[in-house]
Amino acid sequence: MVNVKTYSLKGKATKESVKLPAQFDTPYRPDVIKRAVLALQSRRYQPQGVDELAGKRNTAQSWQTGHGRSRVPRIKGSGTGAANKAGFAPGTVGGRVAHPPESRKVLIERINSKENRLAIRSAIAASANPQHVKSRGHKIDNVPEIPLVVDDKLESLTTTKDAFEALVFLGLSDDLDRARDGRSIRAGKGKMRGRKMKTPKSALIVVGADLGIAKAVRNLPGVDIVEVHGLNAELLAPGTHSGRLVVWTKSAIDRLEKENLFA
Repeated sequence: MVNVKTYSLKGKATKESVKLPAQFDTPYRPDVIKRAVLALQSRRYQPQGVDELAGKRNTAQSWQTGHGRSRVPRIKGSGTGAANKAGFAPGTVGGRVAHPPESRKVLIERINSKENRLAIRSAIAASANPQHVKSRGHKIDNVPEIPLVVDDKLESLTTTKDAFEALVFLGLSDDLDRARDGRSIRAGKGKMRGRKMKTPKSALIVVGADLGIAKAVRNLPGVDIVEVHGLNAELLAPGTHSGRLVVWTKSAIDRLEKENLFA
């Protein structure tokens, strides 16, 4: 296990140091991380289907052969022009869909609990590797140390101004600017459906307890916050790409070790 320094909100190294728990020594398993993230994302899928009687509510029947017409079903009493009102034959105008989506389809992808915990531990370990963090696109040239462990006073900040200043002192200004400047309008129809903007992910702040910091950072583009027991693979590896820039508080590291989380 490795000892790392603890930093104050002014970005200065304190006299305290913490020993990283065993979770940071987990082997890197991108395959397991990807499975865990996709399993989480599958829970957001919205079931959709069609009415089972769609395209079938008519009196259509085929004329069969001998009329010089195609044998698609036709509405009774409508004559030759009724082919546009076809019933049970797929591929005809007004008819049923051949293989429609069904709401009873199983959309959720399952993952074993041990495999999920392994994915979280592996993503934690990847976040402590500067090469993984850089390859993910984060700008960490001014960050004093990876992983970055901060004094517990960070958890008590209640204003966005104070939280932003603390992150700037800790060397995260370049990455915050990257997320802010990277906001863009989504391509396609998604922008009409409540998700107009795309925002790159910046730092993830992991705390032992939320004493006000959640409201302080929620307006910073790309910044997420979570209590340590609520960590999951998608927060640590958004889009299945591990190596997220993570800011830990000292109490979060302590809880990770004392409670043996995700073991």
